[in-house]
Amino acid sequence: MKRLLLAAALLASTAVAATAADRMVTDEMTKAECAACHIAYPPRLLPAANWEAVMAGLQDHFGEVASLDDASVAHIRDYLVANAGKDDPTAVDAEGKPLLRISERRWFVGEHKGEVSEASLKKAGTWANCVACHKGAEKGQFDDD
Repeated sequence: MKRLLLAAALLASTAVAATAADRMVTDEMTKAECAACHIAYPPRLLPAANWEAVMAGLQDHFGEVASLDDASVAHIRDYLVANAGKDDPTAVDAEGKPLLRISERRWFVGEHKGEVSEASLKKAGTWANCVACHKGAEKGQFDDD
C-alpha cells in the first residue's frame, strides 16, 4: 500500500511539473527574441497554424518589423508550433485566416469581458500588456491577480 501511495505521489508531482513547464516559454532563443519587444507569450495561447502565420508575417509584426535571420525564424517557429495550443476552428477570422492576435481569440474575449474597465485598459495601453494586470504573465501565469 505504501508503494502504491508513493507511486501515486510521484506521478502527481510529475504532472504538476509538466503543467508548469507547459505554461511558460522554455526555449531561450524564443524568450530572448520575443521578450525584446513584448512578453514571450506561451505557445499554448495559439494553435500551430496561427503561430505559423505570425512567424510568416514578421515584416509587418503588428506595425513593426521584427527582423530575424532565417535560422532564428525557423528555430522560433518550430518551437512555437511544437508547443502550440490545440487546433481550434474558432481561431480564424471571418475570411478563414488564422487570428494573429491572442486578444482576438474567443476564450480571451470571454475571459476579459466585463473584467477589465476602460480605465484599466487605458492604463495598460494595450491588451498585449499582460503584465499590467497579470504579474506572473512572463512566467505563463495568467490567473486573476
